[in-house]
Amino acid sequence: MQKRFAILGTGFWAPYQLAGWRELDGVECIAVYNRTKTRAEAFAARFGIPAVYDNPEALLERESLDFVDIITDVDTHRPFSELALARGVDAICQKPMAPTLADAEAMVAAARAAGRKLYIHENWRWQSQIRAAGRFLAAGRIGKPWRARVVYSNSFPVFDNQPFLKELDRFILMDVGTHIFDAVRFLFGEARTLYCHTHQVNKGIRGEDAATVMLEMVSGTTVSVELSYASRLEGEAFPQTFLCVEGEDASLELTRDYWIRITTSEGTWANRYPPRWYEWADSRYDVVHASIVDCNANLLAGMRGEGDAETSAEDNLETLRLVSLAYDSAEQGQVVAVGA
Repeated sequence: MQKRFAILGTGFWAPYQLAGWRELDGVECIAVYNRTKTRAEAFAARFGIPAVYDNPEALLERESLDFVDIITDVDTHRPFSELALARGVDAICQKPMAPTLADAEAMVAAARAAGRKLYIHENWRWQSQIRAAGRFLAAGRIGKPWRARVVYSNSFPVFDNQPFLKELDRFILMDVGTHIFDAVRFLFGEARTLYCHTHQVNKGIRGEDAATVMLEMVSGTTVSVELSYASRLEGEAFPQTFLCVEGEDASLELTRDYWIRITTSEGTWANRYPPRWYEWADSRYDVVHASIVDCNANLLAGMRGEGDAETSAEDNLETLRLVSLAYDSAEQGQVVAVGA
């Protein structure tokens, strides 16, 4: 059955999100909203979308929709999702889910009250190399993990494409930390405690552009997370995430260019897990853009009742909780309990 949807927001990410949907069968974008109508009109003309709006209420009243894909700034996620849910329309939001944990909890409550589905487009865990690492860990290839290091550190000029990021009071933990914490939860389960320290290296921005976080997982694994847009490194490879997991029997390393190496007492096995290439993808973001398709496919299956989508709002609430607690820890200078 064809799913009809509307896109809310026509900024930097919207063309890639739409391209990801168009790789899938049984889904069609029929309308687009942007607060600046000329931008919505330009987007619609470029991609052949029939209906254009600068008023989200009017869009939801006039169009017959199955879901909306909300690709606007984080402050609009709650009002736009609640607007759709109240009209019986499922909603997908880009990450971060909401500006505050209270807003996110209200969004989850609104979805439950409306009896509709609310998802977060959290695509990082759908990267090919991270999925492969998850399969190896789940299969017990290295035994029980006891320590892991997750690194996303580079000097990519992220503010060139998204200058609004300079004005955020909370930057890297909210923007990238949501991705990395979600990947950590995918790989290692839930956290028991965390400690965070932040840095503002670039003095031309308002928020933090580097953070180091130590998590004690419920499983007993210790996970350290390094985030930075201020690291000038010989081996940096934006937007790749590096991983080293030590287990009781072996280690697993995810290194540059999507190589996974598993080392046991008998030696090292290695294989490469590159992203699928799409014509519409920006080569600078290829691994991220490729993961949009698999994430969208999972969300679409959830809306069709073909199983539970992985990144429901309920699940992503726990990722946002880690982000919120990381800021608390950095401000307090102490370890904080998760769920306390």
